[in-house]
Amino acid sequence: MLQIAEIFYSIQGEGTWSGTPAVFVRLAGCNLACNFCDTDYALKRLMSVEDAVDAVRDAGNGCPTVVITGGEPLAQAETAALIDALRRGECRVHVESNGTIFTPLADDVWLCVSPKERVDSRMAARANEAKLIVDGRVPEEHLPLFDHLHTILLQPEGNKKRNVAIALDYAKSHPQRFRLSLQTHKFIGVP
Repeated sequence: MLQIAEIFYSIQGEGTWSGTPAVFVRLAGCNLACNFCDTDYALKRLMSVEDAVDAVRDAGNGCPTVVITGGEPLAQAETAALIDALRRGECRVHVESNGTIFTPLADDVWLCVSPKERVDSRMAARANEAKLIVDGRVPEEHLPLFDHLHTILLQPEGNKKRNVAIALDYAKSHPQRFRLSLQTHKFIGVP
């Protein structure tokens, strides 16, 4: 059974795919306890993989992109089965992870790693996208893990002015590799 916080249809508000319509499957629970976390990933209900796929279909009205997020979605044993079922249903699956739990993923699954305390180097190497949270500083200690990526996203924690300024200055100082990533969904008032 999957532990579900919520399933909803919206737009991707962050990162490379910002502005893309997507169905979000927010799984409950996380293996970290970040003090700045703004996500309600409390358990709301238990669902089978089949029921979750049906809920995605019902919520998205044909939307092909599904974002599996959390908490930490890869902390649940059934997440791999959910990914496989969605892919069989011809969904484009994106996974947003803190990168701490090694999980083999098919090549067509988009993986965004947003490191916090630690990262499994195999997940960092597999990442299609890296999103560093800027909270008073750019966490440069994670940069060597993402040498294979041409672009690193800098996301100001909470869209706070001070964090935006730090991220913007850093991106402007390193324009070949870094890009500002704001939580645009919060600006326009959608989940």
